Amino acid sequence: MISRTFPKIMYGGDYNPEQFPKDIWDEDMRLFGLAGIDIATVNVFSWSLNQPDEETYEFGWLDEVMNKLHENGMYACLGTGTAAHPAWMARKYPDILTVTTDGKKRKFGRRHNSCPNSPTFRHYAEVLVRKLAERYKGHPALLLWHVNNEIGIRCYCDNCEQAFREWLKNRYGTLERLNEAWYTRFWGHTFYDWEDIVLPSALSEGLSGGNSDQTAFQGMTLDYYRFNSDSWLACYQLEYNAIKSFIPDAVVTTNFQGNGTYKPLDYFKWAPYLDIVALDIYPENQTPESYMALRYDLMRGLKDGAPFMLMEQTPSVLNWKTVNPTKRPGIMRLRSYQAVARGADSVMFFQLRRSLGAYEKFHGAVIDHAGHEHTRVFRECAELGQELKQLGNQLLDARVKSKVGILFDWDNWWAVELGGGPSAHLKYVDHIQKYYVAFYDKHIQVDFIHVETDLSHYELVVAPVLYMVKPGYAEKLERYVKNGGTFLTTFYSGVANENDLVTPGGYPGELRELLGIWVEELDALHPDQKNQLVLQTNLGELQGTYECGLLCEVVHPEGAETVARFGSDYYAGSPALTRNRFGQGEAWYVATDPSRIFLRQWISYLCASKGISSPIAAHAHAPKDVEIIQRHKDEFVFTFVLNHSEQTRKLNIGTYEQKELLSGTNVCGDVDLLPKSVAIFQQKKEAESCGSFGA
Repeated sequence: MISRTFPKIMYGGDYNPEQFPKDIWDEDMRLFGLAGIDIATVNVFSWSLNQPDEETYEFGWLDEVMNKLHENGMYACLGTGTAAHPAWMARKYPDILTVTTDGKKRKFGRRHNSCPNSPTFRHYAEVLVRKLAERYKGHPALLLWHVNNEIGIRCYCDNCEQAFREWLKNRYGTLERLNEAWYTRFWGHTFYDWEDIVLPSALSEGLSGGNSDQTAFQGMTLDYYRFNSDSWLACYQLEYNAIKSFIPDAVVTTNFQGNGTYKPLDYFKWAPYLDIVALDIYPENQTPESYMALRYDLMRGLKDGAPFMLMEQTPSVLNWKTVNPTKRPGIMRLRSYQAVARGADSVMFFQLRRSLGAYEKFHGAVIDHAGHEHTRVFRECAELGQELKQLGNQLLDARVKSKVGILFDWDNWWAVELGGGPSAHLKYVDHIQKYYVAFYDKHIQVDFIHVETDLSHYELVVAPVLYMVKPGYAEKLERYVKNGGTFLTTFYSGVANENDLVTPGGYPGELRELLGIWVEELDALHPDQKNQLVLQTNLGELQGTYECGLLCEVVHPEGAETVARFGSDYYAGSPALTRNRFGQGEAWYVATDPSRIFLRQWISYLCASKGISSPIAAHAHAPKDVEIIQRHKDEFVFTFVLNHSEQTRKLNIGTYEQKELLSGTNVCGDVDLLPKSVAIFQQKKEAESCGSFGA
């Protein structure tokens, strides 16, 4: 729960009153009231306004805004303002400016322009935040804190280089251990002095091809990525601690970047230091619903199932794509409820009033340039605001329960794509998404888990492309499977350790005994090349021959059963899908990238064998464009049904009467779901599960 004093799902968004004359502010308050807005994120980009020079701090304008919010029954999500430093700071202290991978020092401009290891940035950011916390610690409008904004730029300056050396000393202790981890005897790179270590940039380790991720020493680049994520986390913690020193019970967060799978920061490592996780997400009209669903589930998984905040979305239109169409009627509401269904305890926008100039003047807002309530977008926002008010606190802190865990690991993501592997077309998140969709299409709820997660809660654990096996994780998986769990992994797994050093003795390295196989070769296929998976035995719907591609491995069973074989090429007839009985459970390995239909049918078989089903009924056959998810709270289960299609769908919920929360009606039997509509059914947990879907 975001705040135990707040009685409903938060509704609001970013508000920049400093960009407008004060005589507009009262009109904003009136319009916010009409729209049901109850929280405004303020002061996100106001450092230069709050600190016009080195010695002066001016918060008068912010006092007025905070007071006006309170007087109008609204709360503030107070930004720390450190997302863009003032121009005078860049002029006087150039160490604050970032350096690109090719060695160019940026000048003042845009945002995300501060170096995380700049002494100037850290000093002035902490002073500013302490002044804010001291000033507003007792303000009745203050509900939570928003540190910086969409953190994560990488910097390659001298300060970062020196800080990297210190980080490495703490990690390895000795140069001998560092040289071993980085395999520096390759190309004669052995280090004998810490000062000889430079950042793995385009100036040092960059390879041809224009991809700064591809370097000659992947272990070094992997450590730089870890260091950069840790550097920004240290900056966040500096502000976090400054707030907590004045307000120990403050709720502090930052908004995770873009679309939830943001490569530069290890969100699992950050999550313990956020009082609640917050996400900004900006899908396009044609973005599949499963894309957003994955990112919401990932945000929920960062804190082991705790609700998160939907901090930013657009109510209508984007402004930075090549073409920026509007959200069609009903889509904003539908996608907002998708986030709520998957664990969000807030619905917030960027932005509440459209800017009049600069980069984001055409970005969507609740209040358009017209400046009044007589627009389609405002009406839709007001209708949603009324519904969220009607729902009250019924859904707050409700949890999603899953029997499937999908492993997501930032270290593994970085290592898979650092270069030197079999194919540049191999993208870690794409394969996570592909396996996720196989569950999504079957309306089966999943959790995203990390290497420290207790696996005993799950009937099935899936780890696509588990290239990196961290210390102790193979043993953890073995215990899980021995105790009856089912484990699934794929090609290019068990290859390397946490330093991106290949595990000797043959792939899949430490997973070899669990999987009961060893891999002799990895054959990379061009995008237009295909092979075949030929089933040796029927597994439910899974039978016959299926297409596969990207990678094909030459696998030798060492106790594992061959379930499918390759259909062509020199490894025709060799195992492509294996199952290894291990203790009371089983471990599956697919040695290629199979078609989506294969994945759907395979996942369906595995879930059926483990008793994992849709939350509606054991054999629900809802169409894929209807989304089903459940949240649990106290004695109630809340079933969200979202019809993403353009057709009316029919849902039979059986004879047990349930309350549909948005209409306020009691329903049973057949229920029509209108196009682009949402229904939330409430029932007591002891009630009999009922119903099935039909088109």
